[in-house]
Amino acid sequence: MFEPAIAPSGTLLGLLQRGRGDGTLHALAAPRAEALQALYGCVIDDPRHDWQVENRSLYYARLCLELDAPVDALADHLFASDDVLRPDEQRTGLTLSVLGHLASYGRDDALKLLRRYAAAGGCWQWALDELALRDDDAGLRALAPHVLARFPRTPDGERELAAEMRGAFEPRPWRLWAEDPELGARVRAAQEQESFDRWQRQLRSRGPRPGWSVAEILDWAQDGLEQYPAQPRHDAAARCLAAVAGPEDRPELLVAARGPREGARAAAVAHLAATGDPEAYDLIEAAACAPSETLAAAALATFGRMCSTAAVGTARSWAAREDALGTAAGVMLARRGAARDARAVRTVLLRCVRDEGPGAPELCDLVAGAGRLAITSAAPVLRHIYRETGSSHLRGVTARALAATDPSFPASFAVECLWDCEDTTREIGARHAETADARVVARLRSLAADPAEDGDVQSTVRTRITPDGASG
Repeated sequence: MFEPAIAPSGTLLGLLQRGRGDGTLHALAAPRAEALQALYGCVIDDPRHDWQVENRSLYYARLCLELDAPVDALADHLFASDDVLRPDEQRTGLTLSVLGHLASYGRDDALKLLRRYAAAGGCWQWALDELALRDDDAGLRALAPHVLARFPRTPDGERELAAEMRGAFEPRPWRLWAEDPELGARVRAAQEQESFDRWQRQLRSRGPRPGWSVAEILDWAQDGLEQYPAQPRHDAAARCLAAVAGPEDRPELLVAARGPREGARAAAVAHLAATGDPEAYDLIEAAACAPSETLAAAALATFGRMCSTAAVGTARSWAAREDALGTAAGVMLARRGAARDARAVRTVLLRCVRDEGPGAPELCDLVAGAGRLAITSAAPVLRHIYRETGSSHLRGVTARALAATDPSFPASFAVECLWDCEDTTREIGARHAETADARVVARLRSLAADPAEDGDVQSTVRTRITPDGASG
C-alpha cells in the first residue's frame, strides 16, 4: 500500500481525509467551492492507509449529496489517460464506490457514469459489482455486449472470461447474461469451465510442501527466505512442526532456535513457544534483539500469540524496556493484563505516541487496553490520538476508549462521532452523545431514516429517540 499525504488535522482537507465527523460539519459551513475542492481531492486521491479496514465511500457520498456535487470531476478522473495505460483499482476504487452509494440515493448522473465506465473503463469489474447491487435488470443486460466484447472468441479469451466470472464479487450480472438468447450460450459455457477449473484446483494443489521430518521442515522454512523474492514460511513451518515434532526432537529444535539460519530459527522459536518450552522466553528475547528485521518481527509476533499466565508475567518484566520487546509486552498487558498493569500500559502508550506518532500499528491494542482497564489518566493522549490519527479504524477504537475514560466525551467527541465515516464510530456516538444538543437529536433522526445506514447503528439510534431512551 502507498503512504498517502495527509493534511494537518486543523484544515478542512485534513478533516475530510481522516473521515472525521467534524469534516462534514466544517464542509457544510465553508464556502461551497472550497468544500467541493477538498471533497473531490479526497474522492480522487484515496487518503486511506488501509482500504481493507477503513471506510470512506458512504461518508463522501453523503457529503456529495449535501453539497449537490456534480460528478463531472469524477468522470474526468475515471477516464484519464492512466486508465488506458495502466488500470489500477487503487486509483479508481474509492471513486467508483462513492458513485455506487450516490446511485443508491437516486442520483441518475452517478448511475449513468457507472454504466459508462463499466462499458469502457479499465477497472470495469469494480463498476460492474457496484451496478450489480444498484442497477435494474435492463441496465445490466445492456452492458453484456460491451463486457463480453473484451474477451476474444479464442481459447485464451474463453479462459480469461471464466476467470473473470470466478473473481466477480457479485454474480447477478453473469446470471442475467446467462439467460440472454444471443449471448447466454457463451456465458453458460464459461460458467461450466469455471466450475471444472475449480474442481481441478481442488485436486491438484500447487503450493510448496515440505518433507515430513523436523530437519526437512526447518530446511523448507529457510529455503523460503533464501528465494527471490523471499517467501516467509516460518509460521507455516511451525504448524508443520506441531504435527511431527516430539520430545525427542527438542535438542535439534533448540539448536535451530539459536542458529544462524533465520527462517529455521523463526520456525523453531515459534514451535517451542507454542509448546510451552521453558527456554522459549529467552529464545524470543534473543531473536527479538537480533539484527535481522525478519527474525525480530517473527519473534515479536510469536510472543504476541502467547496467552498463558506465564506470558503475562513475562510481559510485566519486559514492559519497562524502551525497545520493540517492551512495546510488545505493553500490548500483551493491554490485551490480557489486570488493573495493576494500568500504569505500565499507559507508559507504553505514551512512549509509542512519542516515538512513532499517532499512527503506530501497536496503538490499536494499546488504546483498546486503556479503555478496557479504564485508565482515566490516559484520556489526554487518547484525545490527541483521536484528533491526529490518519486511520479512521484507530479513531473508532480511540472513541470507544474515550467513552470509558473521559467524562467530557458525551458532550464533545461523541457528538462529532455521529458524522464519522466508520459505522462502528457512529454507533458509539449514537450510544453516548448528549441529546441536549439539538444537532444530536436531528442527526439521530436522520440516521434512523437513512436506508444506507448500518443496522447496528440504527438499532442503537432507536433506543435513543424512543420515549424510553429519549433522556439520553
